[in-house]
Amino acid sequence: MHKTGILLLSASLLCVSNTTTTYAQVQQKLDIEQATVFLHGAQLTSTAKVRLNKGENEILFTNVAGDINSQSLTVNAGSGVVVESAVFQNNYLLSENLSPRAKEIQDSINTLTDDRTLTSNKIAVLTEQITALQTNRKVGGEDSGLSVAELTKLLDLIGTRMEGFLNQKYKQETILKKTDERIALLKKQLDEERKKGFQPGGQLLVKFYAKEATNNAVVISYTVPNAGWTPSYDIRVEDINKPANLFYKANVFQNSGVRWDNLRLTLSTGNPQEGVQAPVMVPWYLAFYNPPVYQRNSNVYAKSNAPAMAGTADMAVTTAENSSMNEYVTVDKSGISTSFDIDLPYTIPNDGKQHIVAIKKYELPATYRYYAAPKLDKDAFLQAQVTNWEELNLMPGETNIFYEGTYVGQGYIDIRNTSDTLTFSLGRDKKIVVKREQDKKQRSVKTIGSNVRETFAYTISVRNTRKDEINLVLQDQQPVSNDKDIVIEDKETANADYDETSGMMKWTLTLKANETSNVKFGYTVKYPKGKRLDNLR
Repeated sequence: MHKTGILLLSASLLCVSNTTTTYAQVQQKLDIEQATVFLHGAQLTSTAKVRLNKGENEILFTNVAGDINSQSLTVNAGSGVVVESAVFQNNYLLSENLSPRAKEIQDSINTLTDDRTLTSNKIAVLTEQITALQTNRKVGGEDSGLSVAELTKLLDLIGTRMEGFLNQKYKQETILKKTDERIALLKKQLDEERKKGFQPGGQLLVKFYAKEATNNAVVISYTVPNAGWTPSYDIRVEDINKPANLFYKANVFQNSGVRWDNLRLTLSTGNPQEGVQAPVMVPWYLAFYNPPVYQRNSNVYAKSNAPAMAGTADMAVTTAENSSMNEYVTVDKSGISTSFDIDLPYTIPNDGKQHIVAIKKYELPATYRYYAAPKLDKDAFLQAQVTNWEELNLMPGETNIFYEGTYVGQGYIDIRNTSDTLTFSLGRDKKIVVKREQDKKQRSVKTIGSNVRETFAYTISVRNTRKDEINLVLQDQQPVSNDKDIVIEDKETANADYDETSGMMKWTLTLKANETSNVKFGYTVKYPKGKRLDNLR
């Protein structure tokens, strides 16, 4: 300990208190230099240069996140210095503990309160002026020695001035009323903002022991739960004869109690909150079910406990297009999780909102095709297919699709249900006209003996109105039965790639410009008379 000067603070050593009052000899602000953001949570690394006297030293470090994970706290003071103890405490009294939005609302309330005071002062002055005029008018009406002409002139003057004062007072009272209403609304908004659980920052009191007086650099790191990131993607295709461009982005958020200002950012696909302990399996003993016994006792039914099963155990069950971003991101896949080290400095406010961080740009050699399932949707969809996608370090996330420079909509990448080819949907193409119609002439319902036979026939027509030849995958289905009394007969699949188990039919069509292709298929369903198939049509 005396040689390394590093202390990994465990729960037994770290005292967490929200009420402890500490008196530090020195107060020192930590500079947050590095944030490793996990899918849930983040690790913050801070530094400070401190002057240590010979013997024991207490330093109160500020600019510390709130609600830190005590098990993760590490303090490194360098060689020759011992870290004896640390006490963490949230600081709920600091005014800067308001969220940025709450602080903005509070500042507006303060400004309006000042304006309200000025308006109230104007109303008070106008009230005094009106009172003075009323007094003068009363005096002028008494035996003042004034002539009738002079008295009339005086009363006219008082009346004119009185009207002006009354109008001004009315305007100021209207302003005061609107100001009060606005302040009341802002106070409600402030209450709602405070209910969102804004995380205040904290403080860390560390006791050091130094053999001699020294200047040391202290490095403090810890993890916080109120942070994370989610992946998202921009997929841009300018032309079906060109590769697809995928822009890998991260939506980073944090409500750790401190602002991340111009720091180095690392995004990790790890999640420390999942835990690292592997589960342990125990023998699985079967036992007969023993139903609970209910006994009536004083109008109360008591449930007796059934015997416990033997052998059981507790088990844990749109970003700007910028290709140069690749120069600043290093991908590390050597560990259990993948991390993206971003060399550009980033600032992430302590507001809990999502902030976009660009990660990587990939140029993807892709093959393009059209896909249509007219039973479900009348439109044809342009799709890009990519192989060797495993090398891209992708995660499930939403996609923003841009085709020929235009935003066409949102999609989703689900790598958990993807095989060797990753397919992106690029949107609907109205120039591919697909129609699915039932052939009414071949439609029939017949009763033969004890069975009903229903016959269906369909025609799907696909027309390519584009100027170029296209490839299109067309999909439909035949019904399948898991009941021996329901039989599918007379299947016509029109040379489709047919899966007997699922009933899926797939045709791969090549259509030249302005060419139309027709596909006809059908089937007969036999089932007992007197029964009804609810989902046959």
